[in-house]
Amino acid sequence: MKRENVFWNRDVYADCPQLEDDKYLMKLISESDWQDLLKVYSDKDAVPFFNSDNCNGEDFYLTTEERMKEMIRMWRLSYEERGFVRWSIVDKQGGCVIGTIELFHRDAADYFTDCGLLRLDIRSDYEREEEIVRIVSLILEPAFVLFRCGKIATKAVPEAAERIKGLKRLGFAAAEEKVIGHDGTRYGDYFVVVR
Repeated sequence: MKRENVFWNRDVYADCPQLEDDKYLMKLISESDWQDLLKVYSDKDAVPFFNSDNCNGEDFYLTTEERMKEMIRMWRLSYEERGFVRWSIVDKQGGCVIGTIELFHRDAADYFTDCGLLRLDIRSDYEREEEIVRIVSLILEPAFVLFRCGKIATKAVPEAAERIKGLKRLGFAAAEEKVIGHDGTRYGDYFVVVR
């Protein structure tokens, strides 16, 4: 049985799976993660790599407990409303949350339809090819099934050299097409893997 078949009949919004290997654990985000996540979202070297496309001007540079908890509550509400899933990424050795990964199914009138859109926000000291490969590998195959999609897309700006190398190792390729936002804004720098 293929690994992703375990998730075939699962409704990710009713029963969110934990995913793990010997180094990382991904679990549904919770407010108790706020202290570790504040280190991620206040990391000035990490923020430029976050994907804030179509997020109403939010850049996710968060510097206070109040803002971090508010964002986590918003992410949890979006999960409850079946908008997207955001997992906390735990480094099992250090016992701390080092970032988040978000996924949702996108249907739209552009190339990025029937697409699992993946957002990866990690601390800058984890923004390395090997770590990107390990983290994204955990979610990649299950994502096709959990989000019922034919392709997975994620943003990687040109400055994210380590991320781009990791994505290419996983089979992602640069897309020339743009994501068309709710207001018609065109967003670039996406990498796609098609099943």
